[in-house]
Amino acid sequence: EKKDILSAYVNENFFLTVFFFISLYIISVTFLIPIATVLTLAGGFLFGSLQAILIVNLGATTGALCAFLFARYVIGKKLQEKYEEKLDKFNRELENNKYQYLFSLRFLPIFPFFLVNFLAGLTKVDLKAFLITTSLGIIPGSFVYTYAGSQLANIDSLGDIFTKDMLFAFILLGTLSLLPVIVKKIKAYRKKEISV
Repeated sequence: EKKDILSAYVNENFFLTVFFFISLYIISVTFLIPIATVLTLAGGFLFGSLQAILIVNLGATTGALCAFLFARYVIGKKLQEKYEEKLDKFNRELENNKYQYLFSLRFLPIFPFFLVNFLAGLTKVDLKAFLITTSLGIIPGSFVYTYAGSQLANIDSLGDIFTKDMLFAFILLGTLSLLPVIVKKIKAYRKKEISV
């Protein structure tokens, strides 16, 4: 069976497979190719949920760093110099709340992963804050998708889709996709309470 052959290949060539997987992840994120979700699911399928979280995190964070540095030094510096006065207020606001904003963008899948990396590079946010919020902020999402991917390895027939583990994986995916809506509702409710 193809699945068993693939699994045997990964086990026999573990470090080589990890190297190619991380390289592919870095290339896709660096060049803004929107396949991070597919790769994260594939990571869970190939390596199992827990191992995949570490492997995905390494590839995603390194790729994010490359995209960030490219945006910063090729476009961002010129952009900041050209619109220095207009961006002053924005830069001060971002500096005061950088961890809060960046963690929110990582935790909540509102904007695509590759886009956040590029746009952050156009700002004056420091490299340390970007790396910390990226590496830690993508862990919850990585867990959800690698877990879902790891459950795909257990499917042999249509009946296997309706197991408890697969149901849990679908619930996690659904919850993650609904997070932005939930957060928006909570914020609106809080504003309403304050205004009353």
